Parts: sequence; C-alpha cells; structure tokens
Amino acid sequence: MAAWLWVTKNWFELLQTVGIIGGLVFTAYSISKDDKSRKISNLIAIKQQHREIWREIFDRPQLMRVLKQNVNLSTEEVTEEEALFVKFLFLHLAAVHRAKATGLFVDIQGLDKDIREFLKLPIPKIVWNRLKPFMNKDLIEFVEEADN
Repeated sequence: MAAWLWVTKNWFELLQTVGIIGGLVFTAYSISKDDKSRKISNLIAIKQQHREIWREIFDRPQLMRVLKQNVNLSTEEVTEEEALFVKFLFLHLAAVHRAKATGLFVDIQGLDKDIREFLKLPIPKIVWNRLKPFMNKDLIEFVEEADN
C-alpha cells in the first residue's frame, strides 16, 4: 500500500524518470545501429578504392610485371609506373590501417596474409623498402609483422 501511495504522490516524477531512461536506451540503440552502418559504409568505400587501384592492371598490362615472382631486377629495373602503382597500394593500405586502428570499419579477414604474399614479390618488396622511411611507424610495424 505504501508503494501505491508513493506512486500517486510522485507519478509525474516517475513518468519523467521513465521517459528519460527510455530516451537514453533509444539513443544508445540508435548510436549502435549508426556505428554499424558507418562501418559497413566505410568498408564498401575502401573496397571500391581497392578495386579502382587494381583495375589499373587491366587498363595498363605493363603493370602485370609487379605480380610476377620471376623478375630480374638487375637487367630491368622497376619502372616509374610500377613504383607508382605499388605506392598507391601502400597508401591505400595506410588508409585501411588507420581506419582499422580507429575502429571505423569491420575487420578485414586475411589482410596480413595478403600483405605477406604481396611482399614476397620482388617489385613490391623493393618499392616498400623505398617507401618505408616516409610511412607512419604504426603502419611499418603492421606490415613488418605481417611479412614475418
């Protein structure tokens, strides 16, 4: 009976409290949904940029040498086009790594394996070693760890 008496005297405060708590729960739910949506949207944008970079291989077949294991760099050095293509890939990786580190998109499965396989190739390895002094320390650690 005492509880009912308290409710009848304080119904307005109780209603306000329930409204505030409900508003906070709804806000938390909305933020969570928005965060997931933003992560997926960022992932789609990153994949689109990735596709655009790799499309260069089809548009300029001379870049296919970047993906070849048996390249004799003592007779034919890395061309400016090849170096620029690989540089774009590492700059893209830098953006992906930064976004991943700040939690801006969902994790990409197998990224470390992709890096390891890419750096087994002679041209990407040479270009990476040239770029390394200009890259962020965190990215260097990430790439070096993936390469091992």
